[in-house]
Amino acid sequence: QVQLVESGGGLVQAGGSLRLSCAASVSGFSIDALGWYRQAPGKEREWVAGITSGGSTNYADSVKGRFTISRDNAKNTVYLQMHSLKPEDTAVYYCYADYYGRSWGRGTQVTVSS
Repeated sequence: QVQLVESGGGLVQAGGSLRLSCAASVSGFSIDALGWYRQAPGKEREWVAGITSGGSTNYADSVKGRFTISRDNAKNTVYLQMHSLKPEDTAVYYCYADYYGRSWGRGTQVTVSS
């Protein structure tokens, strides 16, 4: 298991940007896939984006072209850069890491006002 701590959430107006960070307690070089899910009030958790150990990325259709996931293995951190935010992006964002099983962070709130 790996401990994950998200940061960077907050309140932003529609059309704005935020960058989420997720710091891991183990070396990023030893972690397989990293990624982000989100959960809006009253909705199921939704996968947002993922990045493999080799740097390949994938995105949910709802965020493609607006969000960018990246990782810095030397800093044990995965990022989610979010642009052109919409009110429907409002959710708690959780990062995950695949390291001898999947570990989860506790989440960071993103609120987009219209």
